[in-house]
Amino acid sequence: MSLFRKFVGKILNQPEVDDENDLVKLGDQLKHADLDYKFAQLFTHSGGFFNYCQDEAEALQVLNQILKLEDIQSVFCCDEDLKNFLDVVKVPYDKSLESFHDAAFITCEYLIAYDGRLMLSHNNILHYHSSRLPDKIIIMANVSQIVTNLGDAMMKVKRRGTLKNLTSISGSHSKLDHTGKDNTKLFLLLLED
Repeated sequence: MSLFRKFVGKILNQPEVDDENDLVKLGDQLKHADLDYKFAQLFTHSGGFFNYCQDEAEALQVLNQILKLEDIQSVFCCDEDLKNFLDVVKVPYDKSLESFHDAAFITCEYLIAYDGRLMLSHNNILHYHSSRLPDKIIIMANVSQIVTNLGDAMMKVKRRGTLKNLTSISGSHSKLDHTGKDNTKLFLLLLED
């Protein structure tokens, strides 16, 4: 909850409402909505920046805008396909994560509609702990990666059998391994399959 809302709530003698409870209430309101719409609403409600892209050309334009608006000069990127995007926009990147990186440009395993989280694995962030990622994270994913809940995601992970070091992140902070980083900006470029 924002400091301003807490302060105003105390002045007006209103009970404090937890952001997590707000998220649960919104999730309940959206229980019959399409998965993609539900995910987008919950992801943005938790502080993420959602960008729907019809194709890779539009994703490239949105990526370029994010890089310029956020003044990103150096990027951690370990995905070969994503490196092609960075080559086009001419932003330097490294496969190893360094403290001087302004942002991370990564993929994810699944988008969880239940609470707007994104599941990451070793495939997305290598051996690095999610708390070491820069304060700006740009994720590219496809609509087909949206699953109903964490159970569905874990079932798919189990079937694949090759994923390790699973974690999840959401809007402004990590849900599973919260590190106290509240200033993280999470940008999602969601591509139509």
